[in-house]
Amino acid sequence: MTTVQLPVAARTVSTRSLLTCAVVASPLWAAVSLAQAATREGFDLTRHPLSALSNGELGWLQITNFLVSGVLTVLGASGLRRAMRGTAGGTWVPRLVRLSGLGIIAAGVFVMDPADGFPVGTPYGMPTALTWHSYGHMLAGLVAFGALGAACYVLGRHFRRAGSRGLAIASRVAGTALVLGNAWAMGGGRAGTLTLAVGVIAAMLWISVIAARYRQGR
Repeated sequence: MTTVQLPVAARTVSTRSLLTCAVVASPLWAAVSLAQAATREGFDLTRHPLSALSNGELGWLQITNFLVSGVLTVLGASGLRRAMRGTAGGTWVPRLVRLSGLGIIAAGVFVMDPADGFPVGTPYGMPTALTWHSYGHMLAGLVAFGALGAACYVLGRHFRRAGSRGLAIASRVAGTALVLGNAWAMGGGRAGTLTLAVGVIAAMLWISVIAARYRQGR
């Protein structure tokens, strides 16, 4: 059997296209989520997680946001795998980013229950019992957040070994923001949903920044 080798230029374009998916995924998710948070009636980011936007008549917007961003993240992980091949973290960063993307997709498939006054008309407070798809959403979130945070810490190790101290610190800061934001939210801390959103967006955007650097050949 004859193996057909793609020209170097074609392979480079393919890798750049995959990295573009990673560059776009996080800003897209953040922009669509925050735009809805600012405009959807009854939504309060200090009380409601961004995942709650998947409920209500316009819930399809956030569901689509999860699905599209998740697919872009999974594709972007393939670009990171190519760009980071042979380096410290070159195996696990792409794997963890891909797992995070799969978790984001699952979070779009499994919608959390309406709660605490959103959508408008929902009783205040948490439901006394959760549905199976709400449990599925929470599990998907744990997978996505855990993998994303781990990817940031592995990136910290990657850049430390490469001698890029600033990037190593920034990677760890992004990962820590996610870990602390998630822990504060799960512990019932005041405005926990807001700190969770900040941590998640910080970690997601950092992955996009790293993908952009690799896309530029840096």
